Amino acid sequence: MSAAIYILSTLGGYVLTSALLFKCPSLLHSRKKQSFKCRHISHRGGAGENLENTMAAFRHAVQLGTEMLELDCHMTKDEQVVVSHDDNLKRATGVNVQIADLTFTELPPYHCRLHVSFKKDCFCVGGEDRKIPLLKEVFEDFPNTPINIDIKVNNNILIQKVSDLVKEFNRQDLTVWGNASEDIVKKCYRTNPRIPILFSLQRVLLLIGLFYTGLLPFFPLREQFLEIPMPSILLKLKDPSKISRTRRFMIWLADKILMRKSLFEHLKARGIQVYIWVLNDEQDFKKAFDLGVTGVMTDYPTQLKQFLERYPHREE
Repeated sequence: MSAAIYILSTLGGYVLTSALLFKCPSLLHSRKKQSFKCRHISHRGGAGENLENTMAAFRHAVQLGTEMLELDCHMTKDEQVVVSHDDNLKRATGVNVQIADLTFTELPPYHCRLHVSFKKDCFCVGGEDRKIPLLKEVFEDFPNTPINIDIKVNNNILIQKVSDLVKEFNRQDLTVWGNASEDIVKKCYRTNPRIPILFSLQRVLLLIGLFYTGLLPFFPLREQFLEIPMPSILLKLKDPSKISRTRRFMIWLADKILMRKSLFEHLKARGIQVYIWVLNDEQDFKKAFDLGVTGVMTDYPTQLKQFLERYPHREE
């Protein structure tokens, strides 16, 4: 009997302490400092309105008032850091070649028409700018715009060069970097711990496990940005008749597990921003902001801007 009372009292104390720290994390953790906050994030510069990852896309998004540019980096044969999502250029340019096998001057131009990856049956038709740019060009043109960098390959030289560019342009408080790979994120952090990092996939899974076991309030987090997809958008990217019941259930379950307002509010209270990607219609914009996310990443920056002009903004 005494053992049962001891177990119950210990469990009750744990639950109460967890609940208290979940609501008031500052009792245990110092709130992370934030040099910027972003609601409007342009995915690949706004891949639905201009050719992805081009200077034209970035200029258009910044002129609209986007608060962050999201882009992807690779390295050429002559060790130039370029902005491109794919390592192989077949999809984007029609040339079946790896970026790492070409010098910067040898890179082919983008197709004039590219599929928008997160919008079913939609294509973007570009203008004159079809050039794969240097990361340095983006930093030069947008010195005051926060930039979210996805390090696409596990390459020590690439990581070091991106870090060097961030330091050269004094952007350590205006940049966030990372990848789904935990190994890449660890290397980023070791190379330059002053640049805020994203949660890797491994750390997202850990975060979810900690959340559902009540351990999250006790756990220190080095990341400053949680960037996750909204699983339900997968239902909009394929023909409904081709999605099996099992797959529909798995998507529904993933959405229920990941899209948790209480989780997002706890992270924000600890100074961690929460971004959802890649949302391209008003229904999903509203769902995300109703859940309390910090920002939304979109291929259609004009549409998101128009939505935010109508959506009530609550100061955190």
